[in-house]
Amino acid sequence: MGAVMVSNKGQIVIPKELREKYGIEPKNKVEVAEIDGCICIIPLLKDPIKEAKGMLKMKRKATEVLFEERRKDRKLEEKRVKKWLKK
Repeated sequence: MGAVMVSNKGQIVIPKELREKYGIEPKNKVEVAEIDGCICIIPLLKDPIKEAKGMLKMKRKATEVLFEERRKDRKLEEKRVKKWLKK
Protein backbone atom coordinates (compact mmCIF):
# COMPACT_ATOMS: atom_id res chain seq x y z
CA MET A 1 0.00 0.00 0.00
CA GLY A 2 2.73 2.44 0.89
CA ALA A 3 3.83 4.45 3.87
CA VAL A 4 1.69 7.05 5.64
CA MET A 5 2.88 9.92 7.82
CA VAL A 6 1.94 10.17 11.49
CA SER A 7 1.01 13.73 12.50
CA ASN A 8 2.13 15.48 15.70
CA LYS A 9 -1.22 14.44 17.21
CA GLY A 10 -0.64 10.78 16.28
CA GLN A 11 -3.13 10.89 13.41
CA ILE A 12 -2.77 9.00 10.14
CA VAL A 13 -4.68 9.04 6.85
CA ILE A 14 -6.12 5.72 5.71
CA PRO A 15 -5.35 5.41 1.98
CA LYS A 16 -8.33 6.03 -0.32
CA GLU A 17 -8.17 2.53 -1.85
CA LEU A 18 -8.56 0.94 1.58
CA ARG A 19 -11.32 3.33 2.67
CA GLU A 20 -13.28 2.48 -0.48
CA LYS A 21 -12.59 -1.26 -0.24
CA TYR A 22 -13.80 -1.46 3.38
CA GLY A 23 -16.55 1.16 3.15
CA ILE A 24 -14.97 3.57 5.61
CA GLU A 25 -16.63 6.95 5.20
CA PRO A 26 -16.30 10.24 7.09
CA LYS A 27 -17.77 10.05 10.61
CA ASN A 28 -17.58 6.20 10.60
CA LYS A 29 -15.93 4.62 13.61
CA VAL A 30 -13.03 2.19 13.47
CA GLU A 31 -11.39 0.19 16.22
CA VAL A 32 -7.64 0.33 16.61
CA ALA A 33 -6.26 -2.84 18.17
CA GLU A 34 -2.99 -4.67 18.60
CA ILE A 35 -3.20 -8.22 17.28
CA ASP A 36 -0.13 -10.48 17.27
CA GLY A 37 2.24 -7.52 17.43
CA CYS A 38 0.51 -5.60 14.61
CA ILE A 39 -1.58 -2.44 14.80
CA CYS A 40 -4.93 -3.18 13.14
CA ILE A 41 -7.66 -0.79 12.02
CA ILE A 42 -11.04 -2.54 12.13
CA PRO A 43 -14.13 -0.87 10.61
CA LEU A 44 -17.08 -0.95 13.00
CA LEU A 45 -20.68 -1.49 11.95
CA LYS A 46 -22.57 1.77 11.44
CA ASP A 47 -25.70 0.40 13.12
CA PRO A 48 -24.77 -2.92 14.73
CA ILE A 49 -28.35 -3.96 15.49
CA LYS A 50 -29.67 -3.14 12.03
CA GLU A 51 -26.70 -4.66 10.19
CA ALA A 52 -26.71 -7.85 12.29
CA LYS A 53 -30.42 -8.46 11.66
CA GLY A 54 -30.95 -11.87 10.10
CA MET A 55 -27.36 -12.91 10.76
CA LEU A 56 -28.47 -15.92 12.81
CA LYS A 57 -31.45 -16.73 10.63
CA MET A 58 -31.61 -20.39 9.73
CA LYS A 59 -32.73 -21.58 6.32
CA ARG A 60 -34.66 -24.40 7.97
CA LYS A 61 -36.00 -24.90 11.44
CA ALA A 62 -33.93 -27.05 13.75
CA THR A 63 -36.88 -29.41 14.29
CA GLU A 64 -37.13 -30.02 10.53
CA VAL A 65 -33.45 -30.95 10.40
CA LEU A 66 -33.80 -33.25 13.42
CA PHE A 67 -36.85 -35.02 11.98
CA GLU A 68 -35.10 -35.49 8.63
CA GLU A 69 -32.03 -36.96 10.31
CA ARG A 70 -34.25 -39.25 12.39
CA ARG A 71 -36.00 -40.50 9.21
CA LYS A 72 -32.61 -41.30 7.66
CA ASP A 73 -31.53 -43.14 10.81
CA ARG A 74 -34.77 -45.12 10.87
CA LYS A 75 -34.32 -46.23 7.24
CA LEU A 76 -30.75 -47.37 7.94
CA GLU A 77 -31.89 -49.24 11.04
CA GLU A 78 -34.69 -50.95 9.08
CA LYS A 79 -32.17 -52.09 6.44
CA ARG A 80 -29.90 -53.52 9.14
CA VAL A 81 -32.81 -55.37 10.79
CA LYS A 82 -33.93 -56.85 7.43
CA LYS A 83 -30.36 -58.03 6.75
CA TRP A 84 -30.13 -59.57 10.20
CA LEU A 85 -33.49 -61.34 9.82
CA LYS A 86 -32.42 -62.88 6.49
CA LYS A 87 -29.45 -64.62 8.10
